[in-house]
Amino acid sequence: MNRSLVGALSALLLGGATLVGAGAAPATAASPAKALAEAPAKVSAKVSAKAPKAVDFAGTVALSNCSGSVVRTPGSADSDPALVLSNGHCLESGFPGAGEVIVDQPSTRSFTLLTASGGRAGTVRASKVAYATMTDTDISLYQLTSTYAQIQSSYGIKALQLSDSHPTQGSAINVVSGYWKTIYSCNIDGFAYRLKEGDWTWKDSVRYTSACNTIGGTSGSPVVDPASGKVVAVNNTGNEDGGRCTLNNPCEVDENGAVTVRKGINYAQETYLITKCVTTGNKINLNLPGCVLPKP
Repeated sequence: MNRSLVGALSALLLGGATLVGAGAAPATAASPAKALAEAPAKVSAKVSAKAPKAVDFAGTVALSNCSGSVVRTPGSADSDPALVLSNGHCLESGFPGAGEVIVDQPSTRSFTLLTASGGRAGTVRASKVAYATMTDTDISLYQLTSTYAQIQSSYGIKALQLSDSHPTQGSAINVVSGYWKTIYSCNIDGFAYRLKEGDWTWKDSVRYTSACNTIGGTSGSPVVDPASGKVVAVNNTGNEDGGRCTLNNPCEVDENGAVTVRKGINYAQETYLITKCVTTGNKINLNLPGCVLPKP
């Protein structure tokens, strides 16, 4: 799995010399302490020069072990309670099981809201997990105690908008990690019909080109189309060491069942599907026409 920072640290402490994680390409290091100290700086130096100026950290958040973002749909109102998008595998309660869907689960989780430059704007807090699953996709949506208008008034931060259309192969993207305050730049290489990892299977996953070699703590990062500034996906996994369909080593399965393993390549889950399942007041309604997110 595109593991959170906790998973990455476990790999370091148990196995030695690599820092792995959400997006999961390994980063070699002499020691765990050195990996933690140097990983964000190294990645920032490598990719920041490529990151378009239009894409910054405003609206992203840092979780205790992952990344995320304050998001809104095209139909969201300023007076609606805001939503934070991350991965299902970043839930404080642990990974949802295959086939499990979580709806309206109470939560008081806090998120560090970032400014455009990556500084700390303030803290926002959840009232509940509005929706989460690792079936067909890997997403969590937290409802906050603050509205979009209150966040903008208090911190001067606007939410990122979710695109309501399918992402495009070949288009430029930025993976914006609030945890590491790092922006990765690459392109959409294509789409995996099915992406299988351990017990979980995801549909129509975004495959990055190799430049987006994300590390532990980037799970849940918004994937932004710099041309529109909209979120088109959420970063979630990558094949670490060439394993076949195992934990931390997802494989692609095509329409005919043929399996392809792409060592070191990372993936994201499309988010336009979310926009089809949100109604007035930013409420999740899985019975809306066009909504295909899994139901409990």
